Amino acid sequence: MTPFTAEIIGTMLLILLGNGVVANVVLKDTKGNNSGWIVITTAWALAVFVGVQVAGPVSGAHLNPAVTVGLAIAGKFSWALVPSYIIAQLIGAMAGAFLVWLFHKDHFAATEDEGAKLACFSTSPAIRNPFSNLISEIIGAFVLVFVIFYFSDPSISLASDPSAKIGLGSTGAIPVAFLVWGIGLSLGGTTGYAINPARDLGPRIVHSLLPFKGSSDWSYAWIPIAGPLLGASLAAFLFGILN
Repeated sequence: MTPFTAEIIGTMLLILLGNGVVANVVLKDTKGNNSGWIVITTAWALAVFVGVQVAGPVSGAHLNPAVTVGLAIAGKFSWALVPSYIIAQLIGAMAGAFLVWLFHKDHFAATEDEGAKLACFSTSPAIRNPFSNLISEIIGAFVLVFVIFYFSDPSISLASDPSAKIGLGSTGAIPVAFLVWGIGLSLGGTTGYAINPARDLGPRIVHSLLPFKGSSDWSYAWIPIAGPLLGASLAAFLFGILN
């Protein structure tokens, strides 16, 4: 598997499971209908774990243009690879969103609320105020990327064999999952914490192409793109100053 493919698959799984839980909570007649915000944030954290677990060994599991750009600004990732990573993330996000629709197709048909249907694809603000909404996305993405800079793979060298390493292995994805969970619980109530341009834009494109009667709310779409990219850039610059 190539890094390009890994980013597609990892992001696809992220969106399938993350937006899948939103569909389970908000669409009519599902088993999880009205199960609440805690369920959504917890499942999104687990979705991140799955995506990172699959893509991490191959691509580093960015799964997010904001992470990719932030790492490049900080000098930890090649700018030459940024376009291909972002394209892969958008493809994966669109594929995941389509699978959410396919999986819940009957429940989409049974649901009359067009806003609830859009929520299964992309984010929207609790109170629409472009400046405040942008600040929310900037701060959420700043926390995500800044903390990621300080993650490392824990390992212990054996005195008898310095080349041998005992580390967390597959559980290395857990810190990222907990980070996203914390952001969702603490900072997600204002905009739905996109903190990821691909996570919002890819599914919004799919929503606009599917036979829904409601708007895809393109007037808001720039905020979950610009906010995370600005937040990631600020995180990278601060990390560079402090280190």
